[in-house]
Amino acid sequence: MKIHRAAWILPISAPPIRKGWVAIDEGRIAAVGGSEEEPPPGTDAIDGSRESSPSVILPGLVNAHTHIELSWMRGKVAPDRSMPAWTSRLMGLRRTVSADPVAPVYEAISSARDSGTCLVGDITNTLASEEPLRGSPLSALLFRELIGFSGTDPAGAVRRAMGDCAALPVSDRLQCSIAPHAPYSVSPELFTAIAAATHRTVVSVHLGESPEEVEFLRCGGGAWRELLEGLGVWNPGWQAPGCGPVAYLSGFGLVTEKLLAVHAVQLTDTELATLASAGSTIVTCPRSNVWTGVGMPPADRFYSAGVRVAVGTDSLASVDDLNMFSEIAALRQAAVQVPAAAILESATRIGAEALGFGRDLGTIEPGKRAELIAVRIPRDVQDVEEYLLSGVQPAAVRWLEDSET
Repeated sequence: MKIHRAAWILPISAPPIRKGWVAIDEGRIAAVGGSEEEPPPGTDAIDGSRESSPSVILPGLVNAHTHIELSWMRGKVAPDRSMPAWTSRLMGLRRTVSADPVAPVYEAISSARDSGTCLVGDITNTLASEEPLRGSPLSALLFRELIGFSGTDPAGAVRRAMGDCAALPVSDRLQCSIAPHAPYSVSPELFTAIAAATHRTVVSVHLGESPEEVEFLRCGGGAWRELLEGLGVWNPGWQAPGCGPVAYLSGFGLVTEKLLAVHAVQLTDTELATLASAGSTIVTCPRSNVWTGVGMPPADRFYSAGVRVAVGTDSLASVDDLNMFSEIAALRQAAVQVPAAAILESATRIGAEALGFGRDLGTIEPGKRAELIAVRIPRDVQDVEEYLLSGVQPAAVRWLEDSET
């Protein structure tokens, strides 16, 4: 048994512990306590409680929304003030390759791990990230994404996607589900087929992301329709539902405790209340939202509405890195009224629970996997939770197993 000591322990499920310790036995958390409690017999690892080199131990972070297969696009799709325009350029770039290059996928996974991420919710169209993720220390819920606004066989598309997931060698570290992309890219028939196939599983949907999406659902026009027409995939029989994004998704029975509503930048207070009542989770990606021109998410409103909030980076096509500490630093700027502890909970426990990994990850509690990081902190830090929202760099992060030798 290894005993890891630190200036601070952040269990997430309990208040911070000053000068605490965590006992790890065979990859699982055996116990956690403070200076007034004796740890069980074991061997001390590197001591991060010393004033000369203080550290804080917390659970590995959870990136609840990313697109790792797009990592080769890093720096190649410039920021824009219009999301449809930005998406058009991304699609044009993707059409220049026959398959997403794999080497950047491995690099992205390694950089995510180095900066403290233990679990990802990864959106994939090609499953190009599956093998690299399976061979990495990361846990993942893969979302086999479905897009189709004018397809003629939605049930067949869902059946094939479910078959793709079923063919994967899933484990307690890697799971697979299917997911619709967004209201402007998925037909009502395809939404219906997806809802029927996923009523017991987690579903991720880009929802309420851009003002053009709201316009599209209200009146059936605008930039998203123009893009669909330009791509030759517009369905002339489609009728605008005349409602907002949450009501539209509710009509398919998808607004449940299993829903990950990704982005939610444009949602009204009434829509946020509906998500909160259903037990749905918003996955906020503030840096990507600014990059793609949809605006900073109203994160203070997310929390005040009582919605469960998780955090994602989105892809390297719309952020500079997959460092979740950079993402929660951006979230702190959007959620100035929210306690630091709540933001850290979003990036750990809530993300793990939303992705279906809450039994093993997200908090420091006996029985959970010891996927814990130690973050080096300055000696004069008074508020350790707030400090962690200031933008921690990978050089300050180490995984506890790396300090056991």
